[in-house]
Amino acid sequence: MTYDIVIPTAGRESLRRLLDSLAAGGGARGGRVIVVDDRVAGPPLAVSADHGVEVLRSGGRGPAAARNMGWRAAGAAWVAFLDDDVVPPGDWRLRLAEDLNGLSAWVAGSQGLVRVPLPHGRRPTDWERNVRGLENARWATADMAYRRAALAAVGGFDERFGRAYREDADLGLRLTQAGFDICRGRRHVVHPVRPADRAVSLRLQAGNADDALMRALHGGDWRTRAGAPRGRLPLHVVTTGAGLVGLGSLVTGHRRAVAAAAASWLVATAELAWARIGPGPRTRDEIITMTWTSALLPPLAAFHRVRGATRARWLGPGNRDRPVAVLLDRDGTLVEDVPYNGDPAAVRPMPGAREAVKRLRGAGVRLAVVSNQSGIGRGLVSESDVRAVNARVEELLGPLDPWLICPHAPENGCGCRKPAPGLIVRAAQALGVDPAECVVVGDIGADVAAARAAGARSVLVPTPRTRREEVAAAPAVASSLEHAVDLILADSAARAATRRAQVTA
Repeated sequence: MTYDIVIPTAGRESLRRLLDSLAAGGGARGGRVIVVDDRVAGPPLAVSADHGVEVLRSGGRGPAAARNMGWRAAGAAWVAFLDDDVVPPGDWRLRLAEDLNGLSAWVAGSQGLVRVPLPHGRRPTDWERNVRGLENARWATADMAYRRAALAAVGGFDERFGRAYREDADLGLRLTQAGFDICRGRRHVVHPVRPADRAVSLRLQAGNADDALMRALHGGDWRTRAGAPRGRLPLHVVTTGAGLVGLGSLVTGHRRAVAAAAASWLVATAELAWARIGPGPRTRDEIITMTWTSALLPPLAAFHRVRGATRARWLGPGNRDRPVAVLLDRDGTLVEDVPYNGDPAAVRPMPGAREAVKRLRGAGVRLAVVSNQSGIGRGLVSESDVRAVNARVEELLGPLDPWLICPHAPENGCGCRKPAPGLIVRAAQALGVDPAECVVVGDIGADVAAARAAGARSVLVPTPRTRREEVAAAPAVASSLEHAVDLILADSAARAATRRAQVTA
């Protein structure tokens, strides 16, 4: 059974330890090791030739996007994901191969065991107990192997989950809802507890926003189906409410209400603090840290939950009306049209292009570029010239992978050159989605015709070279790329509202 290994990283020192462990391990070597560097900028990763890895850069879009880039670059039947702070034992590759061997076609994933070593001779701290929760987490990508075809079938990880939180549970739910099974293997990795500062528990409350997104996507029972503990959010909301009532009563001069609310807040805060202090080492430093963070934790949790619910308010379980992917033409849409351009220095973004692309990414929409480059077939530019120009586009606008290019001259009669549907179909396949879930954005009629032929939607953004009859025939016309994004997202929201109305009617 063939497999590739994908490791997303933010450049932590632990990556070297992981790569050393993989390089030293015996048994089945498997295929490629792909490290996806998700830093926005920085020097190249310090990876030695002995590690034998390939390094890709995902531009700081988060672990979900980094994993998507990794598995789409992989070519093996299985993709094994490892977090960059785990340590696999020497026989891990061999055990992985044994876990994957003979699995039925309906098994989409194999989860490895995660072991979190705790200190000897004392009770674990609140942070150490938090990390130890990985041992019981369902579908944790600290050590998770997925069948590549299954990832393609559901579109991979949802990139709206911008942190390393809940993106694994969301993928697991989508795979099991699609009829796949996910089993547990016998292999394991060690997950050391990395050092953390005193405010780490406060930063973790941002995960409440992701919980709101999970509820919007999968319904109110998502925790039960994903095996996720319920947590203390209801108590945090009550505690926060008591504090707000107390402050409001203080402002309005209602002394009795102030006393009652203050007492309720104090009791709830003390209960939270003891729930965190009691199982721990009860050192002076731990007690102080747990006390002051317990006062701030409830309002932060409530704030992030409201923020996440506001962001996800138009989503609903089973909503398939949001475009999964937007396929963008290059010349005249993303960048100014320079005929047969092979010079990266000549690349100039269209007005508002960077902001428009950023909004689409923020909305969780996958992106690809579909571009006719007949200059290759005509001998006017080389493939390396086009790749250099494309790389410059990504430097200016951010990652836009995958790129689907037609290199043929018009007289070749290929099936990929727009207005033929080939590029659109191939882009949808590369993203693991149906063409009907895509919106093509371009500046000429050939872009619209290619979308129509593939069964995708389209938005035309005319430029001076766009013919009047092309504008008249387009199903949707925008004045700019930013306006096109407005139309796409507004149309998605309207479709979602219509669907909800049909469900509740």
